[in-house]
Amino acid sequence: MQEDQNPETTTTPAAEPMLAAADASTATTSQTQGGGRKVRQGIVVSNKMNKSVVVAVVRRVRHPLYKKYFNKTKKYMAHDETNDCNVGDTVRIVETRPLSASKHWRVDTIIDRAK
Repeated sequence: MQEDQNPETTTTPAAEPMLAAADASTATTSQTQGGGRKVRQGIVVSNKMNKSVVVAVVRRVRHPLYKKYFNKTKKYMAHDETNDCNVGDTVRIVETRPLSASKHWRVDTIIDRAK
């Protein structure tokens, strides 16, 4: 049994990856950076360790039943290579390979210094 193939309706195999790449580029969010790494912004709450800081990230969540918004806080331990962060600084952290048992993030940039 031979199938009819209309050249106007079929796509070439070379065109399919380009279409998939175009869809993927529009699907990126502000949460990810190149390479699919997660990015978070938070405030440094502790810098007492050597080359490590604890960053508190706050996000707003809507309760599924009562529809009220409330804040949820999660603390991430992040790698600070230069020991440059101080308590109260607003920083951007990026997901990275595991650096220790609890450290999977690194400080990307310091957005705002504490007063």
